[in-house]
Amino acid sequence: MDKKRLLNTREAAHFLDINEKMVYSLITEKGLPATKVTGKWLFPKHLVEQWLENQTINYPKSSTFLPPYHGLLIIVGSNDILLDKTIALFNQTFSEHVAVFGNVGSRGGLKTLGRGLCHIASSHLLQEDEEEYNFDFAVKELKGNSPALVNFCRREQGLLVTQGNPKKIQSVSDLGQPGMRISNRPPGTGTRLLLDLELKKAGLKETQIKGYEREFRGHLDVGLEVLAGRADAAPGIKAVAGLLGLDFISLRWERYDFLISRDRFFERGVQLFLGLLHESQFRELARGLEGYDLDLCGKMVFPQQSKPNTEE
Repeated sequence: MDKKRLLNTREAAHFLDINEKMVYSLITEKGLPATKVTGKWLFPKHLVEQWLENQTINYPKSSTFLPPYHGLLIIVGSNDILLDKTIALFNQTFSEHVAVFGNVGSRGGLKTLGRGLCHIASSHLLQEDEEEYNFDFAVKELKGNSPALVNFCRREQGLLVTQGNPKKIQSVSDLGQPGMRISNRPPGTGTRLLLDLELKKAGLKETQIKGYEREFRGHLDVGLEVLAGRADAAPGIKAVAGLLGLDFISLRWERYDFLISRDRFFERGVQLFLGLLHESQFRELARGLEGYDLDLCGKMVFPQQSKPNTEE
C-alpha cells in the first residue's frame, strides 16, 4: 500500500479534527479503520474517508439510483434470442466486465430506465402510426428526459404454428375459429401489443381467443407450447420458428432498439457493448438465426420527419 495514503495517529486526529486520545476510542468503540503493522497505529486514509461517510446521517438522496459504472452492465427490457447470444459474447470477450439482462418486457424496460436502475433498455413498442417505434413511449415514460436510441436489429414478427400448419392458419383472424388455442406473451411486451393491435383490426375480442390469458415470459417459452402441442399458435419472432422447427406466418418486420440515458451513454461498459455490434463475431451470431436484419444495427435512430403536404 502507498505510504502516502497511511496516516499516523496525529495525522488521523488532525484529519478528523479531534484529539489523539479520541482516535483510540473511535478504534475500539466506532470501528475506525486502523492497523498495527510496526507496533504503531496506522490509518488508511481512503478507508477513514469511507468510514466517515458511513457515519453521516440525513445523507442527501442521489439523483440516480445506479452507481457509477464499475464493470456491471445492466440491460433490461424486451426478450430477444440474438440479444441473449450477444450478452454471452460480451461476457466471453470482456472478462473484466459482466452484462446481465432483466426480462421485464419493453414497457418494463422503459420504466426501469426512467428510474435510473439500468444502463440500457431494449424495446420494440409500435406507435399508433404503425410506422415508428419507441419514441412516443419514451417521451411519456421518461417525462422529457430524452434518451439516445441505438438500433439493435430489425426482426420479423408473426405467428408460430405447428409444423405443417395442420389448422391452416393464414392470419390473426383465424385465431378466433372454434377449437383454436394459443399461448401468449405478457402485457407490456411489444409482441403482446402487436397481437392486440392485429386482433382489433380483425374485429376479434380477447374473450374469443382460447388461451389468450396463458402468458409466458419469453419467445422460446411460447414456442415450446406450440411444439409440445399445448397451443396451435403463438405470437413470436421468426428466429424461434427456425430454432424449434415450427412454421411461421409473418405479420411485419419491426425495429428493435436500445434506449440509453444520455448521462450513461459514454460509460465504458455501454460503449464496449455498442462497439461489439460492429464486430464480425456478432454478425456471425445473427447469420445463424432466421428473421434478423442488421442494416441499421449500431446506428443512432431518430423520429422520421413527417412528409410535407404537396397538395394544392
